Amino acid sequence: MKLGRLGPVGQEKPAILDADGHWRDLSDHVDDLTPASIAAGALERIAGIDPTSLPLAHSGQRVGSCLGEIRNFFCIGLNYAQHAEETGAEKPKEPIVFSKSTSSICGPNDPIIIPRGSEKTDWEVELGVIIGKRAHYIDEDSVFDHVAGYCVINDVSERSHQNERGGQWIKGKSNENLAPTGPYFVTKDEVADPQKLRLWLKLNDKMVQDNFTSDMIFNIRQIISHMSQFMILEPGDVIATGTPEGVGMGMRPQVFLKPGDLVELGVEQLGEQRQEVVAAS
Repeated sequence: MKLGRLGPVGQEKPAILDADGHWRDLSDHVDDLTPASIAAGALERIAGIDPTSLPLAHSGQRVGSCLGEIRNFFCIGLNYAQHAEETGAEKPKEPIVFSKSTSSICGPNDPIIIPRGSEKTDWEVELGVIIGKRAHYIDEDSVFDHVAGYCVINDVSERSHQNERGGQWIKGKSNENLAPTGPYFVTKDEVADPQKLRLWLKLNDKMVQDNFTSDMIFNIRQIISHMSQFMILEPGDVIATGTPEGVGMGMRPQVFLKPGDLVELGVEQLGEQRQEVVAAS
């Protein structure tokens, strides 16, 4: 299934994509797509619905983040071999785990808002994994029993806040609209092998990132099992699994986003995003 949320910010309604690529309204069957609804069995209920029996959603609506009320938004740093190389960093011996503030989450086509005073706002296309069942001290073989699905994420990053202001990376990852998420929550049954997906990003129509999830240093099984040794992962938690080479920080000379830029990105089978870049008001 390809699920999503449509409507103005804070008023999104759940929807499902039918076989013809049209959004169908799910709001008579589930109030919203949230961690609580996943935990309560919403995905199983939706799977039993014939999308053609649902009313068409109104066309032209804003697409919101594919999951609402996300409690935890985790990220994995330096998880692509060539990306680690372009930044001059050594390949990590264990997954580098950090968080983004959930207040940074926005829809896949909402504008990227450059933080006030920023001169180093950067892009990062990533495969997102959505947890479907509580995971604690799990082994690698059982990881996919705890996965609900996948999504596209742009882990937008302010590099000076991330690397030059002390503390942890979260400071450069968490400002307004720095986590476009969606358009689809794609259930895991739709993706045969999440380690064989192409992911790409264009800046002003120029391809700058283009690689496959097979280049991950730590794969999804390793990431989730590792994280579960240190924390409890709950339904609806989102994990951005790292970005391939081609970020602005790694270019020579470095390139960063500016108002008026256009960012387009996607992950095979999971959909595409499109963001105009604007300055903070």
